Amino acid sequence: AIPKVPRRLYRSICPPHIYFYSRMKTSAAAILAIVAASANGASAFVAPRAAPASSALSMSSSVDDKTEVREYFNTEGFSRWNKIYSDSDEVNSVQLDIRNGHDQTIQKILNWIEADGDIKGKTVCDCGCGVGSLAIPLAQMGAKISASDISDSMAGEAAARAKALGIRNAKFYTSDLESVTGKYNTVTCVDVAIHYPTEKMAEMVGHLCSLSNDRVLVSFAPKTWYYSLLKKVGELFPGPSKTTRAYLHEEQVVRDALKKAGFEVTREEMTGTNFYFSRLLEAKKV
Repeated sequence: AIPKVPRRLYRSICPPHIYFYSRMKTSAAAILAIVAASANGASAFVAPRAAPASSALSMSSSVDDKTEVREYFNTEGFSRWNKIYSDSDEVNSVQLDIRNGHDQTIQKILNWIEADGDIKGKTVCDCGCGVGSLAIPLAQMGAKISASDISDSMAGEAAARAKALGIRNAKFYTSDLESVTGKYNTVTCVDVAIHYPTEKMAEMVGHLCSLSNDRVLVSFAPKTWYYSLLKKVGELFPGPSKTTRAYLHEEQVVRDALKKAGFEVTREEMTGTNFYFSRLLEAKKV
């Protein structure tokens, strides 16, 4: 059965919980919510700085994104999101909604894996593991975990929590996604793609597939006209705190990349709360 993991373990892998623009009833409601969030001190949730509107991003700009993410989640970002994805009562309604949305995504993955009933003893590579929100419960289910994060602070926190729970079948280390190597039964990458520029998404998915012998699980913020509109609205109210760029991705691009790598989508889910949205795909090797 799925282990009952304390909520404090279901914390973000990365901050895509910037998915907060989410499914508002109307554009007017979106504006009011974003303004209210800013007024209530939820500066971490107002729209992150937009990517440059110039021509296609070069490899150097991709490196800049990577550096930005690493620095943010080793400093103020780690403190902020560590509080949000915990049992802390020091969160506002927006932060609580994001916490609940991320919990739902993690639980859907665990439900799928429990339904399959074959994870014990299998190898799992969790790319962008954050503080272990997915890796830790998978280890408790018997999987052999290799989990990495671009942030030392995130990976270190995940390792500390696993140790506190007596988990010995999980290894946590610091690495960017492109540098991860090896072969695993299952490869997971949850709520990380929001940091990848559009033209790098297919390459990123291809790399994940190259690590997997059997299955890939990936989530991303889907690019639709509605979510794109809300993202632009959010950019009208930049917060005082530095955040990372946020990228939405067309689902067909992800599906095509999976197919090109020899994987077929077998299950899919969509998680949407008021301030969090994430598309989840499971693909198995054909």
